[in-house]
Amino acid sequence: MNYETIIYDSLEKGIVKITLNQPDSRNALTQQLTKELSSAIKKADQDDNIKVIILTGSGKAFSAGGNVNEFIENTNRDVPSLHFEGRESTELFKLGRTIRTPLIASVNGPALGGGCGMVAMCHIAIASDQAKLGLTELRLGMVPFVILPWIRKAVGDRKAMELMLSADIINAEEAKLNGLIHRVVEADKLEDETMKFAKMVASYSPLATKLALDSFYTTENMNMMDAFDYLSTLRLVSFKSNDVKEGANAFLEKRTPKWTGK
Repeated sequence: MNYETIIYDSLEKGIVKITLNQPDSRNALTQQLTKELSSAIKKADQDDNIKVIILTGSGKAFSAGGNVNEFIENTNRDVPSLHFEGRESTELFKLGRTIRTPLIASVNGPALGGGCGMVAMCHIAIASDQAKLGLTELRLGMVPFVILPWIRKAVGDRKAMELMLSADIINAEEAKLNGLIHRVVEADKLEDETMKFAKMVASYSPLATKLALDSFYTTENMNMMDAFDYLSTLRLVSFKSNDVKEGANAFLEKRTPKWTGK
């Protein structure tokens, strides 16, 4: 796919940066941008050479959420068309649950509505101290339907309800206190701190990081006893891997491991 609304950059050490590149609209989640973003994340996840994906925005915003002009156009469209096109947005927000490559949000500015949902979807979220987040849909007579599961998972039921019904915009520090953000850094250090974290994750066994995400999400809705059984099976996969043998030998020999992802 030739991308028109995003930038796909292959960086060093198996790190890919995907930048929402519609700064004039504050990186609004248009139908085209949503489709291209889904494609880019899937492309990176399917590449065995990619170990970490960074998601960020160009200009002053991370993403202002849905495109208001498209919302207006949608009021005059038929329901079947809206249903099938809406699945693109739904598929995007399913990716945080299904991909097995660590996804890091580098929140450079406002992340509102769907943009806030993308931050909650990412496995790790690092924000500029200038970032602001919020569920502003009710201000437009709308509801944050698609992103609600991620918001609820990030902040819990009570806070999710408050964010949704108040439609308040909160700063990065408050977002961190409530679980939407993991780390807050000075604006001019965001890129460096994001890359530092990405390089750290990329330095680990790619098989181990995939198994880590698999174990986390696959056992999410299991009862505890079933989770123990599943994780015990995954442990056997890990123990019989080349990467575990290499990691143990490298530790004993006081050298940097050479991972194969197998």
